[in-house]
Amino acid sequence: MNQEILADDLVSQYLDSLQRVISRLPHDDIWRVIRIILAAWRENRQIFILGNGGSAASASHFAVDLAKNIAVPGKGRFRAIALTDNVPYLTALANDEGYENVFSEQLIPLLRTGDVVIGISGSGNSPNVLKAMQIARAAQATTIGLTGFQGGKLKDLVDYCIIVPSDEMKQIEDVHLILEHCICHALKALILASE
Repeated sequence: MNQEILADDLVSQYLDSLQRVISRLPHDDIWRVIRIILAAWRENRQIFILGNGGSAASASHFAVDLAKNIAVPGKGRFRAIALTDNVPYLTALANDEGYENVFSEQLIPLLRTGDVVIGISGSGNSPNVLKAMQIARAAQATTIGLTGFQGGKLKDLVDYCIIVPSDEMKQIEDVHLILEHCICHALKALILASE
């Protein structure tokens, strides 16, 4: 088999598998998360988003889309930040407080009752994400998890969870970004339709 045919087969296999994962996403859970984020916008609540590695990139992307890309002229904007973006602060916390505390230590002075904290973890078992969710729950914030596999420990620490039905991290990370875009697409349409 020549390399072009093999490459085409591999691309098709990956994309077909990804389509199967997307087709099994829990629509009801996605709509619950959209409603929670929309309520945070209406109530001018702060939204904090966090994750590690590829999930850190997704957290940053999600925060940008909420804060800028779905802004509607004449409507209030989302107050969204990714706790992954202040690298000097993140590394200082990791060095001085331990990596498991890099998100929770950022949340402690900023978080208010009713704010929203979104933790992204493909495995659902990242210690620093779990610790942040414990802090968020103690502060009576609304917690959302985006995860994969079977949800890990994260699914039991959050109020709302979207579990990507896959055991492959690369597909889970792909779908987390798709979910973020889907959520923002719906939010912008709902905001445009609101009075």
